[in-house]
Amino acid sequence: MNATAQPLGAVVDATPAPRPGPVSLAGRLARIEKLDAARHGESLWQEFAGQSALWTYMATAGPFADRPPFAEWLAGRAVSPDPYFYAICDSAGGRALGLFALMEIRPAMRVVEIGTIVLSPALQRTALATEAQYLAARYVFESLGYRRYEWKCNALNAPSMAAAKRLGFIYEGTFRQHMIVKGHNRDTAWFAMTDGDWPAVRAGFEAWLDPANFDNNGKQKSGLAALREQKRAMA
Repeated sequence: MNATAQPLGAVVDATPAPRPGPVSLAGRLARIEKLDAARHGESLWQEFAGQSALWTYMATAGPFADRPPFAEWLAGRAVSPDPYFYAICDSAGGRALGLFALMEIRPAMRVVEIGTIVLSPALQRTALATEAQYLAARYVFESLGYRRYEWKCNALNAPSMAAAKRLGFIYEGTFRQHMIVKGHNRDTAWFAMTDGDWPAVRAGFEAWLDPANFDNNGKQKSGLAALREQKRAMA
């Protein structure tokens, strides 16, 4: 309550968060690097070439029929301050297999979004891809100190909706007729996790990524969402 008996939210440290930077985040399987068009461009094109479905729900990008327009787009993304792009690389071989951006960066509010997530077929539904999401979230909350981490997607993009929920983002609602994308209506589904959610989300990630959670054929023993809820119940 304030002096006039009106309700207010909790007192919050209003110190702005730093902006995302050119870090390298290393995990057991994945490595996140600042996107470099010269260094990552060739492997990304080889992974993305002919994969038109990767770009269906992207607001402004793709699909790319030829290397030159892709190279031009990638070069622009590599120097963009917001969205700020990273490559997802195989930790063992260093090959770039996908990319994502930290975007809609609002340091004063300590809010940031992850978006433009493009995963090659070789990266989709892998432990490497999950570890990349863990590394990104840990960077946002623990290194940069953001309070809110957002995920937004086309409400018709069922794989993205499912991925957000699996990774620990909470569905907050759908903005109807939010955008016009490539001549089509887009209703946008909003998801987020907060710094208060993060301890249980982190514990779930780490339990899932533990090599002991996989059998000799690389199949998971327990799902990520189940492990997260288990950790949350134990907190």
